[in-house]
Amino acid sequence: MKVTRDGRSLNVGVTADGEGLVSHAGSALLAQVADKTGLTRALSRELRGLRQRRSGHDPGRVIRDLAVMLAEGGDCLADLRGVGDQAPLFGPVASASTAFRVIDRIAATPGLPDALRAAHARARERVWTLTGAPARVTIDLDATLIASHSDKEGAAGNFKGGYGFHPLLAYADETGEALAGELRPGNAGANTAADQIAVAEHAIGQIPEVVIEDIELLLRVDSAGACHELLDWCREGRIGFSVGYDLTDTIRTAILEIPDHAWAAALDQDGSQRRNGQVAEITDRLDLAAWPERSRVLVRRERAHPGAQLSFTDYDGHRFQVILTDQPGEIAHLERDHRARARVEDHIRNDKDTGLQNMPFRDFEHNRVWLCLVLIAHDLIAWTQALLLTGELARSEPKRLRYRLLHVAARLAFHARGARLRLQASWPWASDLANAFARLKALPAPPG
Repeated sequence: MKVTRDGRSLNVGVTADGEGLVSHAGSALLAQVADKTGLTRALSRELRGLRQRRSGHDPGRVIRDLAVMLAEGGDCLADLRGVGDQAPLFGPVASASTAFRVIDRIAATPGLPDALRAAHARARERVWTLTGAPARVTIDLDATLIASHSDKEGAAGNFKGGYGFHPLLAYADETGEALAGELRPGNAGANTAADQIAVAEHAIGQIPEVVIEDIELLLRVDSAGACHELLDWCREGRIGFSVGYDLTDTIRTAILEIPDHAWAAALDQDGSQRRNGQVAEITDRLDLAAWPERSRVLVRRERAHPGAQLSFTDYDGHRFQVILTDQPGEIAHLERDHRARARVEDHIRNDKDTGLQNMPFRDFEHNRVWLCLVLIAHDLIAWTQALLLTGELARSEPKRLRYRLLHVAARLAFHARGARLRLQASWPWASDLANAFARLKALPAPPG
């Protein structure tokens, strides 16, 4: 083997006699954030009935370690060994077979999947106590397709000709947290109101009771959300809505009647005017009596980007998108806020790199539990960033965070009754990781 030092190439002998080295040193942050937020303790309490003997593994710790494994980038039970091989950092870790038995018993016991969600909610309440609760929570609902390459229970053909599952997920836009998810067969409809309401109710159940009355709630969905049952449910629950709306012939006719002076410049997310994009309101040109009171219809038009292929429904080189909302305010701001819904696609893409891409089990109920673990793993990353990291690292996607912090190797040195984790001084993010551990140490222990 050859390495380079001071511009010189050196031959290196490789031996297997090192001591004190640990890989994935930064992942210890995730495990300890679970402990400091009370997640581990809440999981242990909710799942204490699964513990068969005192000397066995605590089921709450098993779930915590599985969530850490997923946050690290694992996608199957066998990857739990990546955590188990780092015993000095994580302590005793269950084997894959023991972890499967915990998942199996959760899946087979009525009420235990709800117990996982309850523990997740209690930890979220603790995090919001430490970081401050947002004044508004925008719940973004979206469905995604997950391919299955074998005949698994609940897998079915989907509208794109594939085969697998079609889960529906909910995220909080202001905090970037995962609020809820429901695993569904591949042939489940994207606009099934009953499923959307069920997931939205689970999402609201994740908001701490002590602040739920004071928080403004907004449900944001693409055109699959433009159904009467869902929006009537929003109105009954005093939840605002902003959903996509189909470009029907009636809508298209109303758009073509908009005078040029009625179009206003669209806004970018920073508030500046977009070079390409205009918005207008056509509420007074439509009959919206069937929709909830105070509903409004907004339209955005923009020129197709160079190389884009226009369809016969595009007019004068413009493409149109329509929004149905009950929110007051300037149309340019409302349209900009709705367009921010695209961030939900980033969350789903990142979660597919955090265990969501693979439903590893044959049985449907086991995979439902797996989805719960993915959502917990998502929030372990989000909470670690909110509590311990600053600057770019607080906004980085999981893949970048793993490279810079979580998968960093270090030397664990023991002396007398103390220990020190020694990071490579030349690593560009060594100080950031050391500071994160210092902030972690300063966090108060959870009550109880």
